Amino acid sequence: MVGRSFSAYERELKDLLQGDRASVLAYSKTLEPRDREVLRRISSEPFLVVRGAGSLGFDLVALRRELALPFEVKASREVAIHFSAASGRADEQLAAHRAAVERVGLVAIYAYRRLGYRDGDPWRLFAATQVPKRGVLGLLASYLPPVEATREGNAVLRWDHGLPLVKFVERVHFITSRNGGGPP
Repeated sequence: MVGRSFSAYERELKDLLQGDRASVLAYSKTLEPRDREVLRRISSEPFLVVRGAGSLGFDLVALRRELALPFEVKASREVAIHFSAASGRADEQLAAHRAAVERVGLVAIYAYRRLGYRDGDPWRLFAATQVPKRGVLGLLASYLPPVEATREGNAVLRWDHGLPLVKFVERVHFITSRNGGGPP
């Protein structure tokens, strides 16, 4: 990770979700042509994204029409991030996130940026909490694979099992568009 601090990945995701044209164009250069078009739509239908602070708070909160999506951002060169590492701090953080959002009916999303990945979309998304059974949020979150658990019960993010960011954006557009059956 030469020349980039971890917060640069938070900013990258923030810029993409809020539809920053320069960021979307730069990011989409490694994507397939169809995926480029999907991602470019976010420039005309962006999220309002706020960066969070605090050791157990969310990194980003993305807001759009009927969606409120708290994001926790992780980055690694490895194919999996084991929450049991780092003295259990990540497990504590996950428990705090789950308690915070389940109380109000939201879904925490973990965004995993694979460092050094150059063959397409390096972001993968996961649902870190129970998925609501109804509503726009429930429909969207049902597409997200869950944060997995090891046999020992520790959380793990397996990059290969996550939903690519472009596919997530495509689902948001479909669910919230008039033609997709969701509210305008």
